[in-house]
Amino acid sequence: MKRPSRPKASTVRATRAPASDRVAVEPLLPVPVPHTSAKLARGIRAGRWVFATGQAATDYVNGIAADLVQTERPLNGETMYKRQARRIYRNVKEVLGKVGASLPDVVRVDQYYTTERAMHPYHEVRHEVFGSKIPPSTSNLHQRFSRTDQSIELQVMAAVPGSGLKVKHETFNPGYDISAVSGYSPALSAGDFRFVPGQTAEASRDDEGPLDPEVRHPRALWRQWPIKLETQFILQRKLKASLEGAGASLDSVVKAQVYLSDREDVPAFNEVWLSTFKSPPATTIIATAKPGFAINDLRIEINTISLATQGKTKREVIKGPEAPAFDGYVSAIKAGDLLFLSGMMAVEGGRLIDEARVDERQPFYGIPVKAELRSIIRQAEAICRSAGTSLRNAVRIQQFHTDLADLPAAIEVWDEAMDHAPLPLSPIEVPWLPVPGARVQVDLWVYVPE
Repeated sequence: MKRPSRPKASTVRATRAPASDRVAVEPLLPVPVPHTSAKLARGIRAGRWVFATGQAATDYVNGIAADLVQTERPLNGETMYKRQARRIYRNVKEVLGKVGASLPDVVRVDQYYTTERAMHPYHEVRHEVFGSKIPPSTSNLHQRFSRTDQSIELQVMAAVPGSGLKVKHETFNPGYDISAVSGYSPALSAGDFRFVPGQTAEASRDDEGPLDPEVRHPRALWRQWPIKLETQFILQRKLKASLEGAGASLDSVVKAQVYLSDREDVPAFNEVWLSTFKSPPATTIIATAKPGFAINDLRIEINTISLATQGKTKREVIKGPEAPAFDGYVSAIKAGDLLFLSGMMAVEGGRLIDEARVDERQPFYGIPVKAELRSIIRQAEAICRSAGTSLRNAVRIQQFHTDLADLPAAIEVWDEAMDHAPLPLSPIEVPWLPVPGARVQVDLWVYVPE
């Protein structure tokens, strides 16, 4: 009997799944989300990057770790804020350690607080753990976090050792005084990526403060527009020089998070913002508490991620299935192996979806936040596929709620959409969102596998 011939090798070789279908990230140290079936990813490994999103002083069982609360003697020893900061960095080190990384590999660390009292204790601890090389960061105040007694939350991004990314703290003079309290580097480079500190209209020199004279005129304040002055000052006096010192430029910015304390400032901010760029970066406007910054009179802070102007990595605008929330914005920017989306809300056809609105005649039917999040996820998945990846490769999900009571329902939607994969989630309560009636805004960063 004639034996059947074997197929040619070319016909039996396994075909690689399209990048848009592949899950290419590794959840690190996943833990259960209490009282749900979902899991939280304490960290995410994505190729040459590692992300630790939503870092808090928790033991992942009892909310804020019981040994930090000291219910019987809360004022004994170090302040509660310092104890929280120490636990947070202990948690961060555990995440980084899973990929062989450590604090010197961190390229960006952003910290949020619910009270300005937490800022100085936190900064003291940050100086202890980072020493003289503190990564660029952002610090501002927010309304509420997801755990009782939680006053600090961190977002961390780092390079994986041995992956080819060299982390370098730049040492140029950025043209403004860096407060010894903060002590961060003027910029940091990692491959073609450039990170600079969050910029405000704080005075360029310590002896001129607290706000720079260019953004306030004591004799004619009523003749000037503070938010425009602050935005122009940040972009032209601070950010431009910092980027150029790091080998980048305003036109190479790929991602911006814009923190505003007053929703009425949004239109005027956008006028200045959109007139500055040939093509704007992926942009998310995030509401702070009011006051929201270390200097109470400040209205805005801007943090950015950019590409080296002479680098090989290029920025690519990605269109979404719906127009962004603001005319002139882009849906997303792809920068090599990372995809940055502009802030997403459940806006379709230029308006908030009907399902997001409570029917006053029957207010207890429907769950509006679920409808909003499903709309956001549909749009985000389409953007990801256009960029050659999948939402399953999300490395950072920042979720801004007008009421954190909506969080359990939102987690259910994410758990289903992500096929029960651990979530790199940071939920924060804010006083307002840019679209009236919206309950949630999502800021997404996604890995793009090669």
